[in-house]
Amino acid sequence: MTLIRQTEKPVGESRRTLLRAAVAGGALATGGLALGAVPATAAPRTATSRRHPRPTTPSAALRELAAGNRRWRTFHQQHPHESGAVRETLVTGQHPFAVILGCIDSRVPPELIFDQGLGDLMTVRAAGEVLDEAVLGSVAYGVLELGTPLVVVLGHQACGAVSAAVRAEETGEELPAHIQYIADRIRPAIDHSQQGEARIESTIDRNVAMVTRQLAEEPDLAARIATGALAVVGAHYELSSQRVHTLT
Repeated sequence: MTLIRQTEKPVGESRRTLLRAAVAGGALATGGLALGAVPATAAPRTATSRRHPRPTTPSAALRELAAGNRRWRTFHQQHPHESGAVRETLVTGQHPFAVILGCIDSRVPPELIFDQGLGDLMTVRAAGEVLDEAVLGSVAYGVLELGTPLVVVLGHQACGAVSAAVRAEETGEELPAHIQYIADRIRPAIDHSQQGEARIESTIDRNVAMVTRQLAEEPDLAARIATGALAVVGAHYELSSQRVHTLT
Protein backbone atom coordinates (compact mmCIF):
# COMPACT_ATOMS: atom_id res chain seq x y z
CA MET A 1 0.00 0.00 0.00
CA THR A 2 1.58 3.27 -1.11
CA LEU A 3 0.56 6.73 -0.12
CA ILE A 4 0.86 9.40 -2.83
CA ARG A 5 2.33 12.66 -1.53
CA GLN A 6 1.98 15.77 -3.67
CA THR A 7 0.64 19.31 -3.32
CA GLU A 8 -2.53 21.05 -4.40
CA LYS A 9 -4.56 24.00 -3.11
CA PRO A 10 -4.15 24.61 0.65
CA VAL A 11 -6.59 24.09 3.45
CA GLY A 12 -6.03 27.69 4.55
CA GLU A 13 -5.66 29.09 8.02
CA SER A 14 -9.02 30.81 7.67
CA ARG A 15 -10.70 27.46 7.06
CA ARG A 16 -9.07 25.99 10.15
CA THR A 17 -10.13 28.98 12.25
CA LEU A 18 -13.70 28.62 11.01
CA LEU A 19 -13.71 24.92 11.85
CA ARG A 20 -12.54 25.64 15.39
CA ALA A 21 -15.20 28.25 15.94
CA ALA A 22 -17.98 26.10 14.50
CA VAL A 23 -17.19 22.76 16.11
CA ALA A 24 -14.58 22.95 18.87
CA GLY A 25 -17.02 24.36 21.38
CA GLY A 26 -19.28 21.28 21.57
CA ALA A 27 1.98 8.36 3.96
CA LEU A 28 2.76 5.89 5.34
CA ALA A 29 4.03 2.86 3.45
CA THR A 30 2.61 -0.20 5.19
CA GLY A 31 3.91 -2.87 2.87
CA GLY A 32 1.74 -5.96 3.16
CA LEU A 33 -0.48 -4.60 5.91
CA ALA A 34 -4.11 -5.22 4.95
CA LEU A 35 -7.31 -4.75 6.86
CA GLY A 36 -8.03 -8.45 6.69
CA ALA A 37 -4.64 -9.58 7.98
CA VAL A 38 -5.28 -9.80 11.72
CA PRO A 39 -4.44 -12.85 13.86
CA ALA A 40 -7.39 -14.87 15.13
CA THR A 41 -5.89 -14.55 18.61
CA ALA A 42 -6.38 -10.78 18.75
CA ALA A 43 -7.37 -9.97 22.33
CA PRO A 44 -11.07 -9.17 22.76
CA ARG A 45 -12.44 -6.10 24.53
CA THR A 46 -15.56 -6.02 26.63
CA ALA A 47 -18.49 -3.85 25.58
CA THR A 48 -18.04 -1.61 28.61
CA SER A 49 -14.32 -0.98 28.27
CA ARG A 50 -12.67 2.07 26.79
CA ARG A 51 -9.52 1.48 24.76
CA HIS A 52 -6.48 2.76 26.61
CA PRO A 53 -4.56 4.14 25.02
CA ARG A 54 -6.30 4.78 21.72
CA PRO A 55 -4.30 4.09 18.52
CA THR A 56 -2.04 7.09 17.95
CA THR A 57 -0.15 6.00 14.82
CA PRO A 58 -1.41 5.18 11.33
CA SER A 59 -0.30 1.57 11.55
CA ALA A 60 -1.92 1.04 14.95
CA ALA A 61 -5.16 2.58 13.69
CA LEU A 62 -5.13 0.27 10.66
CA ARG A 63 -4.62 -2.74 12.91
CA GLU A 64 -7.56 -1.69 15.07
CA LEU A 65 -9.82 -1.35 12.03
CA ALA A 66 -8.59 -4.70 10.71
CA ALA A 67 -9.38 -6.42 14.00
CA GLY A 68 -12.84 -4.87 14.05
CA ASN A 69 -13.62 -5.88 10.48
CA ARG A 70 -12.52 -9.42 11.27
CA ARG A 71 -14.95 -9.53 14.19
CA TRP A 72 -17.72 -8.16 11.96
CA ARG A 73 -17.34 -10.61 9.12
CA THR A 74 -16.98 -13.60 11.47
CA PHE A 75 -20.02 -12.59 13.56
CA HIS A 76 -17.99 -11.91 16.71
CA GLN A 77 -18.91 -8.27 17.11
CA GLN A 78 -18.24 -6.70 20.50
CA HIS A 79 -20.26 -3.49 20.06
CA PRO A 80 -17.63 -1.68 22.15
CA HIS A 81 -17.80 1.63 23.96
CA GLU A 82 -21.53 1.93 24.53
CA SER A 83 -21.66 1.84 28.34
CA GLY A 84 -22.97 4.61 30.54
CA ALA A 85 -19.47 5.32 31.82
CA VAL A 86 -18.16 5.77 28.29
CA ARG A 87 -21.04 8.06 27.38
CA GLU A 88 -20.33 10.24 30.41
CA THR A 89 -16.64 10.43 29.51
CA LEU A 90 -17.44 11.54 25.98
CA VAL A 91 -19.44 14.52 27.22
CA THR A 92 -16.17 16.35 27.86
CA GLY A 93 -14.46 15.59 24.55
CA GLN A 94 -13.71 13.14 21.77
CA HIS A 95 -10.57 11.45 20.50
CA PRO A 96 -11.45 9.37 17.42
CA PHE A 97 -8.55 7.37 16.01
CA ALA A 98 -9.64 7.40 12.36
CA VAL A 99 -11.65 9.42 9.88
CA ILE A 100 -13.68 7.27 7.49
CA LEU A 101 -14.81 8.95 4.28
CA GLY A 102 -17.41 6.55 2.93
CA CYS A 103 -20.43 6.34 0.69
CA ILE A 104 -23.99 7.02 1.87
CA ASP A 105 -24.99 3.44 1.03
CA SER A 106 -27.12 2.03 3.86
CA ARG A 107 -25.30 -1.31 3.65
CA VAL A 108 -21.91 0.17 4.56
CA PRO A 109 -22.08 1.86 8.01
CA PRO A 110 -18.45 2.29 9.15
CA GLU A 111 -19.05 1.82 12.88
CA LEU A 112 -20.67 -1.56 12.19
CA ILE A 113 -18.33 -3.01 9.57
CA PHE A 114 -15.32 -2.03 11.72
CA ASP A 115 -17.06 -3.00 15.00
CA GLN A 116 -16.28 0.31 16.70
CA GLY A 117 -18.23 2.33 19.20
CA LEU A 118 -18.89 5.83 20.49
CA GLY A 119 -15.95 8.17 20.10
CA ASP A 120 -13.88 5.78 17.98
CA LEU A 121 -14.50 6.94 14.41
CA MET A 122 -15.28 10.25 12.78
CA THR A 123 -17.42 9.30 9.80
CA VAL A 124 -17.98 11.51 6.76
CA ARG A 125 -20.36 10.15 4.15
CA ALA A 126 -21.09 11.35 0.61
CA ALA A 127 -22.41 9.46 -2.39
CA GLY A 128 -19.45 7.91 -4.17
CA GLU A 129 -17.08 9.44 -1.56
CA VAL A 130 -17.27 12.63 -3.63
CA LEU A 131 -15.23 15.54 -2.30
CA ASP A 132 -16.59 19.05 -1.99
CA GLU A 133 -15.61 21.84 0.39
CA ALA A 134 -17.89 20.63 3.17
CA VAL A 135 -16.57 17.07 2.95
CA LEU A 136 -12.97 18.24 2.72
CA GLY A 137 -13.45 20.57 5.67
CA SER A 138 -14.96 17.75 7.72
CA VAL A 139 -11.99 15.47 7.00
CA ALA A 140 -9.56 18.29 7.74
CA TYR A 141 -11.26 18.98 11.06
CA GLY A 142 -10.76 15.38 12.16
CA VAL A 143 -7.09 15.47 11.25
CA LEU A 144 -6.02 19.00 12.11
CA GLU A 145 -8.17 19.71 15.15
CA LEU A 146 -8.68 16.25 16.68
CA GLY A 147 -5.33 14.76 15.65
CA THR A 148 -6.61 11.55 14.06
CA PRO A 149 -3.69 9.61 12.57
CA LEU A 150 -5.60 7.85 9.80
CA VAL A 151 -8.02 8.74 7.00
CA VAL A 152 -9.66 5.86 5.12
CA VAL A 153 -11.46 6.49 1.83
CA LEU A 154 -13.90 3.59 1.78
CA GLY A 155 -15.47 2.49 -1.49
CA HIS A 156 -17.68 -0.55 -1.79
CA GLN A 157 -18.90 -3.26 -4.11
CA ALA A 158 -21.97 -2.39 -6.24
CA CYS A 159 -21.78 1.35 -5.59
CA GLY A 160 -24.92 2.96 -7.00
CA ALA A 161 -23.32 6.40 -7.40
CA VAL A 162 -20.49 5.01 -9.51
CA SER A 163 -22.91 2.89 -11.51
CA ALA A 164 -25.04 5.96 -12.25
CA ALA A 165 -21.99 7.95 -13.35
CA VAL A 166 -20.86 5.19 -15.70
CA ARG A 167 -24.32 4.67 -17.20
CA ALA A 168 -24.84 8.41 -17.67
CA GLU A 169 -21.60 8.75 -19.58
CA GLU A 170 -22.39 5.75 -21.75
CA THR A 171 -25.91 6.90 -22.62
CA GLY A 172 -25.48 10.68 -22.55
CA GLU A 173 -28.43 10.87 -20.16
CA GLU A 174 -28.65 13.92 -17.90
CA LEU A 175 -29.21 12.78 -14.33
CA PRO A 176 -31.85 14.51 -12.20
CA ALA A 177 -31.32 17.41 -9.82
CA HIS A 178 -27.98 17.42 -8.01
CA ILE A 179 -27.15 13.80 -8.84
CA GLN A 180 -25.45 15.03 -12.01
CA TYR A 181 -22.93 16.88 -9.84
CA ILE A 182 -21.95 13.61 -8.21
CA ALA A 183 -21.62 11.87 -11.56
CA ASP A 184 -19.47 14.68 -12.92
CA ARG A 185 -17.06 14.34 -10.01
CA ILE A 186 -16.76 10.58 -10.50
CA ARG A 187 -16.43 10.79 -14.30
CA PRO A 188 -12.61 11.27 -14.40
CA ALA A 189 -12.19 7.89 -12.68
CA ILE A 190 -14.23 5.90 -15.23
CA ASP A 191 -12.23 2.98 -16.60
CA HIS A 192 -12.75 2.97 -20.37
CA SER A 193 -10.60 -0.12 -20.78
CA GLN A 194 -13.39 -2.26 -19.29
CA GLN A 195 -16.95 -3.04 -20.29
CA GLY A 196 -20.21 -3.76 -18.46
CA GLU A 197 -20.05 -4.63 -14.78
CA ALA A 198 -16.27 -4.88 -14.94
CA ARG A 199 -16.14 -1.18 -15.87
CA ILE A 200 -18.27 -0.26 -12.86
CA GLU A 201 -16.26 -2.34 -10.38
CA SER A 202 -12.96 -1.05 -11.74
CA THR A 203 -14.23 2.52 -11.60
CA ILE A 204 -15.19 2.06 -7.95
CA ASP A 205 -11.55 1.41 -7.05
CA ARG A 206 -10.23 4.07 -9.42
CA ASN A 207 -12.57 6.60 -7.82
CA VAL A 208 -11.31 5.67 -4.35
CA ALA A 209 -7.73 6.09 -5.58
CA MET A 210 -8.56 9.48 -7.08
CA VAL A 211 -10.16 10.78 -3.88
CA THR A 212 -7.34 9.35 -1.77
CA ARG A 213 -4.81 11.17 -3.94
CA GLN A 214 -6.75 14.44 -3.76
CA LEU A 215 -6.80 14.29 0.03
CA ALA A 216 -3.12 13.38 0.25
CA GLU A 217 -2.26 16.35 -1.96
CA GLU A 218 -3.88 18.86 0.40
CA PRO A 219 -0.85 20.74 1.84
CA ASP A 220 -1.92 20.65 5.50
CA LEU A 221 -2.57 16.92 5.27
CA ALA A 222 0.56 16.31 3.18
CA ALA A 223 2.67 17.98 5.86
CA ARG A 224 1.44 15.49 8.46
CA ILE A 225 1.91 12.59 6.05
CA ALA A 226 5.52 13.65 5.52
CA THR A 227 6.24 13.37 9.25
CA GLY A 228 4.55 9.97 9.57
CA ALA A 229 1.78 11.38 11.78
CA LEU A 230 -0.93 10.67 9.20
CA ALA A 231 -1.79 8.14 6.51
CA VAL A 232 -4.51 8.48 3.88
CA VAL A 233 -5.52 5.03 2.70
CA GLY A 234 -7.96 3.76 0.08
CA ALA A 235 -10.07 0.70 0.88
CA HIS A 236 -12.85 -1.43 -0.62
CA TYR A 237 -15.69 -3.15 1.22
CA GLU A 238 -17.04 -6.33 -0.34
CA LEU A 239 -20.75 -6.73 0.31
CA SER A 240 -20.56 -10.42 -0.51
CA SER A 241 -17.85 -11.31 2.03
CA GLN A 242 -18.09 -8.29 4.39
CA ARG A 243 -14.33 -7.92 4.12
CA VAL A 244 -12.52 -4.60 3.87
CA HIS A 245 -9.23 -4.63 2.02
CA THR A 246 -6.82 -1.81 1.35
CA LEU A 247 -5.99 -0.67 -2.17
CA THR A 248 -2.44 -0.13 -3.41
